[in-house]
Amino acid sequence: MPAPLSAARLNLRRAARYRRRMNLRVKTTDEAVRWIGEAGFAFLFPIQNVEMPSLWDAIAGRVKEVTGEHHGYEIERTWGWKDALMDKKRWYYGKLVRDKATIVSLDFLPNFYALSANYGDYTHDYLESYRDGLLSAGAKTVYETLLEHGALDTVRLRKEAHMAADSSKPRFERALTELQSDLKVLPVGIAEAGAWRYAFVYEALPRWLPAVPAAAQKIGVAGARRAILLRYLQNVIYAAPRTAARIFGWTLADTLKAAESLAADGLIALDVDVAGATSSQMVAA
Repeated sequence: MPAPLSAARLNLRRAARYRRRMNLRVKTTDEAVRWIGEAGFAFLFPIQNVEMPSLWDAIAGRVKEVTGEHHGYEIERTWGWKDALMDKKRWYYGKLVRDKATIVSLDFLPNFYALSANYGDYTHDYLESYRDGLLSAGAKTVYETLLEHGALDTVRLRKEAHMAADSSKPRFERALTELQSDLKVLPVGIAEAGAWRYAFVYEALPRWLPAVPAAAQKIGVAGARRAILLRYLQNVIYAAPRTAARIFGWTLADTLKAAESLAADGLIALDVDVAGATSSQMVAA
């Protein structure tokens, strides 16, 4: 039996990919956009118990705990760059992977769109999702409000969707998360609205980024899953199939099918013994 791979060495590869090294940290918005292009996708901030790169890590250049402080280059750049680039169409930002704030390169986004419940005409296909029980009534209302009025800040959107009451806030926020995770809407700017003079502006994704649905149609489900799994493993370097399935909400069977396809092309290795891991791992080549 071959000796287990060194987790320490694999973690060094991961740290470089995450830019968790001070000599590799991103220092400008242009560098951040280029890094997202390399990573394909990353969280805005690290998510507990979910192994994935984050913009916070790449800016910090090291493992640094996220705190409630509002000062320091890490939080100022992570939050500030996210806001500054939101309306520039240089990357996608929204609640996507695990319903958490995610950044995706525009070139890579069609892969996620190909796995969504979107197809055909975005002004009508959501109705079929609603009839099939895949879209909640609250999400349907919010989406139809954006289709009718165009981009709206959250204050105006709640009002037009008849969810302005305090009691409706949880339902409204669940609807926005649901619509973002299925790539139906996304935040496209910041408005000086509400008590804090800070509110996201939302728009229908196909109207804001029309090239994404068009590109997704050429990819297919199997191709999209394969691309996402490969980029994920190129980022985290090693992971168990069940872990990847949990992160992306896939079945284990679908995950293994994509992994076997990648292994057949020599892009990853399967059933690898990594020191300290409790199960066999997929490892990026």
